[in-house]
Amino acid sequence: MADAPDAAKRRLKALVSPVKARLSRAGGLAVTAELLWIPQAGVIALGLGGLLGAGATALDPFLAAGLFALLGLLRHGLDAWAARFTFEAADAVVAGARAELVAAESLRSPQDGARPASAEIAALAGEKLAALRPYLLRYRPAQLRVMTVPFVIAVAAVLPVSWAVFLILMVAGPLIPVFMALVGFAAREASEKQMVEVGQLNALLLERLAALVDIRLLDARARAVSGFAAAADGLRARTMAVLRIAFLSSTVLELFSALGVAMVAVYVGFALLGEIGFGAWATPLDLREGIFVLMLAPAFFQPLRDLAAAWHDRAAAVAVAGELAARDESRARRILGQGSAAEPLPGPAAIAIRGLSYITPAGRRIAWPDFEVAPGESLAILGPSGIGKSALLALLGGLAAAEAGEVRVADVPLADGTADAWRARLGWVGQAPHFLEASLRVNLTLGAGKVAEARLAEALALAEAGEIVARLPHGLGARLGEAGAGVSGGEARRLMVARAALRAPDVILADEPTADLDARTAASVTEGLLRLNAGGATLIVATHDPALAARMGRQIRLAEAEA
Repeated sequence: MADAPDAAKRRLKALVSPVKARLSRAGGLAVTAELLWIPQAGVIALGLGGLLGAGATALDPFLAAGLFALLGLLRHGLDAWAARFTFEAADAVVAGARAELVAAESLRSPQDGARPASAEIAALAGEKLAALRPYLLRYRPAQLRVMTVPFVIAVAAVLPVSWAVFLILMVAGPLIPVFMALVGFAAREASEKQMVEVGQLNALLLERLAALVDIRLLDARARAVSGFAAAADGLRARTMAVLRIAFLSSTVLELFSALGVAMVAVYVGFALLGEIGFGAWATPLDLREGIFVLMLAPAFFQPLRDLAAAWHDRAAAVAVAGELAARDESRARRILGQGSAAEPLPGPAAIAIRGLSYITPAGRRIAWPDFEVAPGESLAILGPSGIGKSALLALLGGLAAAEAGEVRVADVPLADGTADAWRARLGWVGQAPHFLEASLRVNLTLGAGKVAEARLAEALALAEAGEIVARLPHGLGARLGEAGAGVSGGEARRLMVARAALRAPDVILADEPTADLDARTAASVTEGLLRLNAGGATLIVATHDPALAARMGRQIRLAEAEA
């Protein structure tokens, strides 16, 4: 694996690359706006010189005020223009990173043992990726200004007036980047730890919410609360560590900036009083020159101060980019195809496997015997737990890629080019149904398009689920939540059978559809599946249930997996 810091920086650079031109335009406008302070300072110096009667080259105070205001309006306009470009670029980067992350995770196989919890993905896509915005809005513009503005002010404006002030700026200025680099190592480490804590806390909260009923039944509320409190306290500690470093770095760097400005002020003051006779070219420093360099000193340090204030934004962005880079480099198991809608694959709904083997997330190799399933057939796959029944169904649905061998569907190999079209002909009934955050009607008709009420009622009747819907407070408008709150496990599976009926699939894959159900509920689920099979759908079930297996037309018993 590549070195983590380098990988994080490369990933951050790749994220910014699509909007680099836009950021460069914004940076150019921001630098120009910042450099307009030089003529503004010159106008003020000449105006005050005129007010105090300091020489023939002084400006009329009212003219100076007018010029200063015009330059200020121009500067404000350029700043606003630069900010607009930067905001648009930041939004584009965050939106692109989120879309890329969601697309990658949607293609990750459910058989991937390293698949992160949905709460961790949500934290990364929502909260963590948002950390890229301050980096682009504050740190990047400050970085561009630091590379240009101090040098131009020192060389083009201050040096022609006073070499002593130039030396003061050249000594004090470089100290700020040096200390920023020293602080940067600790800042990044603290930000990385904080980002990890954020993801873990979100995952822990989701787990506790999913197990809320069990927690109450086991009277484990105190333990659950204490565990969550400990995790929250850990996040608090990490966040405070980041803030301490941010405040400490800002304080130290503000100190150097203040000392630099103070030294310039001391020199100018003594020079104007006649106590110091060196440091200016040819003639002693006069009032206009003193005011000019004194006004430029804070502007010299301002980009450095801005960069210091935004240094922790960079640390947070690099930490997020490092997490994205780690996901990129991990060997994630992905589903076949692109996970997009496709026209159904033509041909007979026949399935055949030849020499099929698979490496489990734990590193164990599973091999299956060759077999074929004819269109309209019903097949039970039996065997002890861990033998590979669920993995086989995943391979038949293109939800995972085999290590060796071939799955043929509709007389063509199941591969990236055919998987989406093959899944358009499939129905799935799992052991743990999941529902979208939408009405029951939307969940039932998912993938079936617009469905007439009569057809919906027919599908519910086929699955013996009509009374389930009738009992819900809002009927088909009920929202059951991801885990199906408000219905039992058996009722949720009957609803999934109804959903499969509405899709009119050619092949139904059912993974332990009757597990943990009482005999009556299991019989209802079985009858629903058999009615779909009687309607012409091929039915393949992975099961431990001998009663369900006995109702299938054929059985395949898997032997112990190969070493």
